[in-house]
Amino acid sequence: MVKKISSKITGYQVKTAESLDVEAARIATEEEVAAQQKKAEVVRMHESVQRPDMLVGSTYKVKTPVTEHAMYITINDIILNEGTEHEARRPFEVFINSKNMDNFQWVVALTRLISAVFRKGGDTTFMVEELKAVFDPKGGYFKPGGIFMPSIVAEIGHAIERHMQMIGMIKTDNLDDNQIEFLAKKRAEIDAAQGKSEDSNAEHGGFPESASVCAKCSTKALVLMDGCMTCLSCGDSKCG
Repeated sequence: MVKKISSKITGYQVKTAESLDVEAARIATEEEVAAQQKKAEVVRMHESVQRPDMLVGSTYKVKTPVTEHAMYITINDIILNEGTEHEARRPFEVFINSKNMDNFQWVVALTRLISAVFRKGGDTTFMVEELKAVFDPKGGYFKPGGIFMPSIVAEIGHAIERHMQMIGMIKTDNLDDNQIEFLAKKRAEIDAAQGKSEDSNAEHGGFPESASVCAKCSTKALVLMDGCMTCLSCGDSKCG
């Protein structure tokens, strides 16, 4: 290939195998530095992250027996490092809407505090357990399916937990097919021994009427099975 030289030649050097190796090492080093710089540019959630014009969110309907109107909990997420291998979806803000204005002040205060914690960044999953541990002095209630809810605040915590599980912030402890089949078989055996049908247990979430509340999943599904207290919902057993 012909190449025109427009300036005066002041020196020259013949490329050798050693010089080629040095050049290759230099290029590899530059690529490694560039990769490290790119990795260092990964955006983490912190309070200085600006809110974009549009956020992706989910709304959860919560109907409790202690309030006349349902609550609608909306959790909006911000997408960090979009389009890269470090893409992550993190909660950014929470809104709660309801026709019931009795609890308006503390609901607004709670949503602002939760949103502030979300924007602070770091591990925000601790809030789920804190909210779920709030008990109403008037007593809790059972949701459809036999799940015990100690308060409306705990209900909000459960909604946030479901959302964090959906976006991958909290891992779900799902039972495998063998465990589901085993628990279903045991549930049928207990129902047959007690002379109960599936329809008669429908109001209890399909679990025996005599079941107790499980300490792990708060579902009224804890029964004595094979000499050991076992939850027919999550599979938790006192015998391990």
